[in-house]
Amino acid sequence: MSQQTITVTVANGSTKHSITLTVHEDGKGPTVKDLSEALTQTTGVPAASQKLIFKGKSLKDMEESLFSYGIKEGCKLMMIGKRNSPEEEGELKKLKDIEKSVEQTAKKLEKVDGELTGLKNGFLAKDLQAEALGKLDHRVKIAAEQFMKILEQIDTMTVPDNFNDCKMKKKGLVKTVQDFLAQCDKIEACISDHLSKIQSKNLALAD
Repeated sequence: MSQQTITVTVANGSTKHSITLTVHEDGKGPTVKDLSEALTQTTGVPAASQKLIFKGKSLKDMEESLFSYGIKEGCKLMMIGKRNSPEEEGELKKLKDIEKSVEQTAKKLEKVDGELTGLKNGFLAKDLQAEALGKLDHRVKIAAEQFMKILEQIDTMTVPDNFNDCKMKKKGLVKTVQDFLAQCDKIEACISDHLSKIQSKNLALAD
């Protein structure tokens, strides 16, 4: 089955853009988000700075299908919004680089979590568990330290008030890192809990 597409014209200032989107396999139309992302690629205007208007109505719900707004093949829409300044793009790039290091540290934490689950499920001989838990605890502490450093790095960035995209991204990143730090605490508590269980078992056996 060949994929169906829908092409709409979007006016941005005096420029008109022809945007072709793929209709989803379940027959549902592309969403407002699909259109917004395509416009970001075509115009360079970030999604957060776009305001999409069809027949005087603002398309606010990103997950809503274009069809539900009555947008069909050949329809004309309007987009209000401008590209970020080179300065803001520069700040955004810094934030994106920080985001990459958050993702890398998160992957390490995920690995520790997976190994801890395996350990709790008895995938390791009892006499080796205490040592393995000690190593996992060390790795969690390193991840937590990295997250703290990232938070400090974000904190030292001063973003001008008019850099809305940057401010949103910065806020989002801080929340993400704080969530990961809370996860570090949870995993550490889980490790010490498991460790004390092993130690009390060992003591009971020694008696």
